[in-house]
Amino acid sequence: MIFTHDTEHALAVVVDLINTGAAASGAEELDGLPGLRAFVERNSFSGLGEVTGDDVAAVRRLRDRFHAVFLAGEVPAAVRLINDIVGEVRTTPHLTDHDGYDWHVHFFAPGAPLPEHLAADCGMALAYVVAAGELDRLRTCEAPDCARVLVDLSRNRCRRYCDSRTCGNRMHVAAYRARRREAAL
Repeated sequence: MIFTHDTEHALAVVVDLINTGAAASGAEELDGLPGLRAFVERNSFSGLGEVTGDDVAAVRRLRDRFHAVFLAGEVPAAVRLINDIVGEVRTTPHLTDHDGYDWHVHFFAPGAPLPEHLAADCGMALAYVVAAGELDRLRTCEAPDCARVLVDLSRNRCRRYCDSRTCGNRMHVAAYRARRREAAL
């Protein structure tokens, strides 16, 4: 584990959030309240207030801002983007121990609205990545027809594809077939 459990969870949430966009997934997954509630359900949020229809547009705007961090490429640009996101929300750091995890820090107020929760928690997780000198772990999938993002938490920084079962497998099969064609010539 490179980062704490809650930081890695927040990084997984921000990746899932960015990948709900039409640019990444081919179809807008946050197309309304049911899509937003599905996102919340699959990411097991704690201390979350009621999710409403007003949250959809705010979360989609936040998603675009998080995506810009992944595309920043340079630390100063990423720092500006992250500071802007975190600076706009009311952060309320507090210690908590829930769901079988030892004491850790949440940066959102209990019961905070979803956009505020995401901005504080995911923004701070991205801040930890940058502060640790690990910006290069925030990546875009290397499959030529994929725009999804990923956080490479592998020990040797070798993760190149958003999902080894889809993009990674497809690219490995294509490389294998190309080698076989070369060998047959």
